[in-house]
Amino acid sequence: MDIHSNAALLIIDMQKGSFTSKTPRYDTEGTVMRINKLAQIFRKRGLPVIFIQHDGTRENEFLPSSKAWELLDGLIKTSDDIYIDKYANDPFYKSNLGSMLKELDVEELYITGCATDFCVESTIQSALAKDYNTVVVADAHTTGNRPHMKADKVIEHYNWVWQNMIPTKGKVEVKELKELI
Repeated sequence: MDIHSNAALLIIDMQKGSFTSKTPRYDTEGTVMRINKLAQIFRKRGLPVIFIQHDGTRENEFLPSSKAWELLDGLIKTSDDIYIDKYANDPFYKSNLGSMLKELDVEELYITGCATDFCVESTIQSALAKDYNTVVVADAHTTGNRPHMKADKVIEHYNWVWQNMIPTKGKVEVKELKELI
């Protein structure tokens, strides 16, 4: 595996409020399993695993400590993991993510989570604008069906977009978990 010593794993918005019967997500169980496998590898190497949780206090949803705000039960979490609240689609916006990554001397981000076409997309765009090398784990992010497109096609589309982006300074790669382990 080619994960550098300056890498961090970001797990975005894998919260109970995003995975309800009204908001079903594509391959939730498989996505959680792949995130857990990758997180285990990062932990064994002493690399940061960062859970990013949406704090929707402003919208009166995803309130901290509420059931909707909690991480999915199937995710493996440890006391060494880092937890960051975010307040917009972009987790760098008005959060301590940027300063935390700087403090940890992180230069490469592995991106996973929910939702592909919202918070995952915003995270990738922001990370590239901040010159991070970025690896999108192609089969470890998920979303729901949209009025004009099924979830699996949304995921396929965004994986293609990210693979064909022209980054600023860093690089962007899109790889399935099996390519990383």
